Amino acid sequence: MLLNRILVLVIGYFCGIILPGYIYSRLKRQDITQMGSGNAGTTNTLRMYGWKAGLITLLGDVSKPVIAILLTWFLFHTKEPEGVRLLQLYAGLGTIIGHNHPFYMKNFKGGKGIACTGGMMIAFCPVEVPIGLSVFILTVALTKYVSLGSMLGLISFFIQTIVFGELGILNVTTAYKTEIYVLAAIIMLMGIIRHRENIGRLLAGNENKFSLKNKKEGTVS
Repeated sequence: MLLNRILVLVIGYFCGIILPGYIYSRLKRQDITQMGSGNAGTTNTLRMYGWKAGLITLLGDVSKPVIAILLTWFLFHTKEPEGVRLLQLYAGLGTIIGHNHPFYMKNFKGGKGIACTGGMMIAFCPVEVPIGLSVFILTVALTKYVSLGSMLGLISFFIQTIVFGELGILNVTTAYKTEIYVLAAIIMLMGIIRHRENIGRLLAGNENKFSLKNKKEGTVS
């Protein structure tokens, strides 16, 4: 089982290193990592290139963990029927690590993993999505802070994983339940740590606010 954990982490990682936002910027002969926040994720792509590019990036980032988790199920649902749910979460974790820290990027800096986490929730436990998405949307709508919405969404993912795990909705065996919770905590903390600069700006009162206003594609605000 240990080797299987490592294998699906690797599978997830190599799904995660495909960065649609970075690819889009290179097609424009630009580099998203040198623009705006410097992140290659959905939010920065949306800010730099507009809603169409943001949507393309969002769909790509969400799809990566879905592919990794489905591939894990295909490989292990018969070989490891009791542990396949745990392996799926490892695959999701690997995807987020790959998205956040692709080996080919300078300083291993990719995105912040929020869209990837959303995709992981869709594939791993769809029942968590309505609450997590509602927390994110409501927070952004009220505060205009995407970073705050993202972090609260991550916290809701962790809480829901424990609640639904204890209710039996995750369909996880008792032997792997604690490990599932630990992985959920790691995913939450990874996302919050990736937002440490945003946390500093939020505390200082100078965090960038989200806006749907049209802007010239590829300009830095």
